[in-house]
Amino acid sequence: MKELLEHIARLLVEHPDDVSVTEVDADGELILELRVAEDDMGKVIGKQGRIAKAIRVVMKASAVNEDRKVIVEIVQ
Repeated sequence: MKELLEHIARLLVEHPDDVSVTEVDADGELILELRVAEDDMGKVIGKQGRIAKAIRVVMKASAVNEDRKVIVEIVQ
């Protein structure tokens, strides 16, 4: 799951080396914290959050295969 999110984020940003994902396992939920360079935040979030929503949909669809609940948080 972590690798998929990193791969998607690296394709979207101008500074792929600054992409990092941290996994936090809490109460049976997998929380993925995505960090990107400050000037790449807009590219990951998109207009009105459309890119962020699409990323979350893909991650939730991937989580169904593993029978887990996943939450994607974009943090600075």
